[in-house]
Amino acid sequence: MLWFAVLLLSITGAGFCAIANIALLTVNRYRLDIRARKGDTRAAHAQVLLQRPNAFISALLVLRIIFNTLTALSLVMLLLSDTPSAWNILQTSLLMALALGLSETLPKALGALYPERWTLRSATPLWHATRLMRPLILISNRLTRLLLRILGVSTQEATQHSINPQELRNALAEASAMIPRRHQRMLGAILDLENATVEDVMVPRNEIFGIDLTDAWSDIRNQIIGSEHTRIPLFDGSIDHLCGVVHLRRVVRLAAEDTLKPETLTELAREPYFIPAGTPLNQQLLNFQNRRRRIGFVVDEYGDIQGLVTIEDILEEIIGQFTADPGTRIKNVYADSDGSYRVTGSVTLRNLNRGLGWKLPTQGPKTVNGLLIETLESMPQAGARAQINGYAFEVLEIRANAIRATRIWPPNAAPAPSVQAAEA
Repeated sequence: MLWFAVLLLSITGAGFCAIANIALLTVNRYRLDIRARKGDTRAAHAQVLLQRPNAFISALLVLRIIFNTLTALSLVMLLLSDTPSAWNILQTSLLMALALGLSETLPKALGALYPERWTLRSATPLWHATRLMRPLILISNRLTRLLLRILGVSTQEATQHSINPQELRNALAEASAMIPRRHQRMLGAILDLENATVEDVMVPRNEIFGIDLTDAWSDIRNQIIGSEHTRIPLFDGSIDHLCGVVHLRRVVRLAAEDTLKPETLTELAREPYFIPAGTPLNQQLLNFQNRRRRIGFVVDEYGDIQGLVTIEDILEEIIGQFTADPGTRIKNVYADSDGSYRVTGSVTLRNLNRGLGWKLPTQGPKTVNGLLIETLESMPQAGARAQINGYAFEVLEIRANAIRATRIWPPNAAPAPSVQAAEA
């Protein structure tokens, strides 16, 4: 009976170590912090243990060695307590299997299923055990460091791990059960910012709304009063000759009262901010913050303006389009009943791929207009058609040497139109 009692005690102790180990490593630390702030002593003990995980893990290892040794010893003594026979060997084997299940498998499953409950139950006893075993733990840790030093292993280098974006995406996917789907998309979009550049979100130069200072003053005044934008570029004859950017709030009242003068308009304008082409969106978001700017002009290597980017354009990459119509997922993209989509030529291919799950090529041109012109190798006429990666395109409108409107059939809805260009 003595060795049977020792066996039960050792199984219970080993099970406690297993369940405490799994529970402490998987518990939600935010919930522990809330409990500790409310005065829960068990949660406070758990926080102390988690601040120095090496200490409690070492204590658990020592305790498990002790309990496992007692388990093995008690099983041997029970086997030798009587004349060895097939029945005794069978009994001992069954006890060994039962000991394994009760001391390892079952406790680990319970700790993984209910980490907070078992963390609170085991934190205080383990906290006291760690304090009592501190001298033994210190000696063990120093011996371990000495052996690692002899083997040429640096503990500092081993602990310096950088997490790459793909590992962060995997961690985000694993935490999908605890994070709302919308928040997952936003976090994923933040990680994807480094893969996109300002050209992917900019307004092309031919679509930039601005005020030409060479226009009649009455036209300029009407543009200011009727503008839907908060910041308006000022240029002299051409967008390549920028004079600055004026905030509508500073001039609209003066324009409405007819007291705004040309010299006042230029004095209130702020000098333009230029962005090198190819700047990643995550870097540009920081640049906007550091420079306290909200609008910038993308320039190529020759200094020519390619487009305009605002901080709102980058934020839309994270949280989606700012639109009054919840059903409109992508600006300037309209779905028809036959499965096709009417798309403005300036819509970026990246937005189509992200918003509709398409697989249009994004290595070359950035917009639908650029993709069609490159594929057709000339400026098409209205009605021209092309097949690109299984998507059927039809040009609907041409204006000012650019494709203004198109119709696109995705592969699952594409008709069989006559195609002007080979498959891209």
